[in-house]
Amino acid sequence: MAAYKPVVVQACPKLGEKITQDTLYWRGYKTPVQIKEFGAVNKIDFSPVPPYNYAVTASSRIHIYGRYSQEPIKTFSRFRDAAYGATYRDDGQLLVAGSEDSSIRLFDVSGRAPLRQFDGHTKPVHLVGFLSDKYRIFSGGDDYSTNLWDIPSATEIVSYSEHTDYVRCGCASKVNADVFITGSYDHTVKLFDARTKSSVMTIEHGHPVESVLLFPSGGLLVSAGGRYVKVWDVLKGGQLLVSLKNHHKTVTCLCLNSSGQRLLSGSLDRHVKIYSTTSYKVVHSFNYATSILSLALSPEDETIVVGMTNGVLNVKHRKPEERNEKSQKKRQPAYRTYVKGRTYMPKQEDFCVSKPVKRVLRKYDKLLKSFESSKALDAVLEPPIMLHTPEVTVAVMQELHRRGTLRSALAGRDEKQVNLLLTFVARRVIEPRFTPVLVTVADMITDIYQPVVGQSAIVDKQFLKLQEAIGKEIDYQEELLEVLGMMDTLFATFTEKRDTCLEENESNGLTETLETNRND
Repeated sequence: MAAYKPVVVQACPKLGEKITQDTLYWRGYKTPVQIKEFGAVNKIDFSPVPPYNYAVTASSRIHIYGRYSQEPIKTFSRFRDAAYGATYRDDGQLLVAGSEDSSIRLFDVSGRAPLRQFDGHTKPVHLVGFLSDKYRIFSGGDDYSTNLWDIPSATEIVSYSEHTDYVRCGCASKVNADVFITGSYDHTVKLFDARTKSSVMTIEHGHPVESVLLFPSGGLLVSAGGRYVKVWDVLKGGQLLVSLKNHHKTVTCLCLNSSGQRLLSGSLDRHVKIYSTTSYKVVHSFNYATSILSLALSPEDETIVVGMTNGVLNVKHRKPEERNEKSQKKRQPAYRTYVKGRTYMPKQEDFCVSKPVKRVLRKYDKLLKSFESSKALDAVLEPPIMLHTPEVTVAVMQELHRRGTLRSALAGRDEKQVNLLLTFVARRVIEPRFTPVLVTVADMITDIYQPVVGQSAIVDKQFLKLQEAIGKEIDYQEELLEVLGMMDTLFATFTEKRDTCLEENESNGLTETLETNRND
């Protein structure tokens, strides 16, 4: 009796991921550390000075974390309601935050009680920040107003009421101490100069603006809202340079790396996209568990911190670079030690002892070996195999069809098993590598279970899905055939034109030859 041969699973080539320098660099971050906050994390801001602590605003608290600490080293909790947008000053000494109760509080990072409180807004304040002169604060609230405050006197300098909806984001220029930018849910981004009483530039983003970012040079502005990230040239009056649509849901936060060569965007679709600021193409992407609200990168690009809607803080640190140790490592055996004797050819007088190789059969192979067709099909219809290795399921179906036992294996199944079979066939029948086998399977299932159609709503629904999937595939194939016919017509036209040109050239050449002969 011949030995049983295991089922041959068709191997399909897989497209390898393109490995670039960016891929290697961004993969160089360690496994993330998860920190649970009291509520959704609405802002993360790194201190601009060493040791680069970062402030996390969530619920009614502001927590200060060290770069490697998993517990807050300091907490500001003097808020009656939710706190918003805690931001460091350029020297890392002061911290300003808005709140749900419409007040703005200024904190000294070495103290606990607020140094100043600014009252003037009538609704929650989500946007706060320092101008680059370090002595003024700008703010934006849900009362549609944008205010400028003087820190020493704790008074309002000027108030702008140009937005027509909530003001939720903004940033200050590093080049000009009087310039700052705000973004609003009225779809506009406005550029203000503290020396004037109105905005000096208005940019129409087209969607509620969730985040704005100004490049260190002050010449380029990035706005995020809806699914779009847009880059504007401020020096050309707000001219649109590029519009990026790489996210599937609303983009909520933006960030630049320390060199300004990479732009990061976080979204409610749980992804962080990293763009090159020269080509504006996505060079890498991070995937997270839930929707992202805030994002920050440390000044030395050593730490990425992401805040999510479920209150989880995700912290990734770069792996330390391997240093060349001067200490001599233990010498390993040479390569020839491991391959010694492998190429030895036995002589005529040698007696060869062959070691039997034990072949381990998979569950479905064991069942096929014992001719249990129905159970073998059940073994490959388990969810892990169907989802991750559908080629195994199809290979077993093909083997059962070759043996002539596929119909008997498909018959006699209950509602749940038929539903599972039809789900798999409807999902995979449109894949070219599986189509020949699964069309036969679908035909047999329809033939076997046609008498019971109408008795189960679940099975009827799966039959309709199968019909819809096959119908769409047929329409798609017809469209492709139409396109192929058009292309054949075009190619035939080009060939006819080429042949005509060649004939004309040949006739012209013959005429010239005859005329030359006559002249001679």
